[in-house]
Amino acid sequence: MGRRNSCTIYVGNLPGDIREREVEDLFYKYGRIVDIDLKIPPRPPGYAFVEFEDPRDADDAIYGRDGYDFDGYRLRVELAHGGRAQSYSYDRPSSFSNGRRGGVSRRSEFRVMVDGLPSSASWQDLKDHMRRAGDVCFSDVYREGGATVGVVDYTNYDDMKYAIRKLDDTEFRNAFSRAYIRVW
Repeated sequence: MGRRNSCTIYVGNLPGDIREREVEDLFYKYGRIVDIDLKIPPRPPGYAFVEFEDPRDADDAIYGRDGYDFDGYRLRVELAHGGRAQSYSYDRPSSFSNGRRGGVSRRSEFRVMVDGLPSSASWQDLKDHMRRAGDVCFSDVYREGGATVGVVDYTNYDDMKYAIRKLDDTEFRNAFSRAYIRVW
């Protein structure tokens, strides 16, 4: 029971006309979703419970979407059933090196480096881009000598090799900028 609770997040302040597919679109990038329970009362705002397979993905979703502006509604995202998760906006340590929030990172030996990222790139943006080549289990972005670089771990050797072949010299985009990246 504790595992299920730590995998389920509450998403509040949703627009009254939202559909389950839109909730899924908001959260699929954080990990495998097991269930979405959308509640639309007669008057907005609506709310939903989103259950992830892994509690670390639930933590990532909270970090990435709490306070997010969706269609003019500022989302409230927290752990479901008994309390708010760690409030990252207030007591966040000054730097993260593991790319995972509130859990043990899932690192692997199948690692690629990414150069040429725009300064606005986040570890989430990088993970989304690199998923085109396979199953990403870890990503991080950091500043090094005025440049923005990334590290991405894949779950297997084939995905890592495919990422180097397919994603090297591709256009990386996020909401703020775009740049051609090098993957090695």
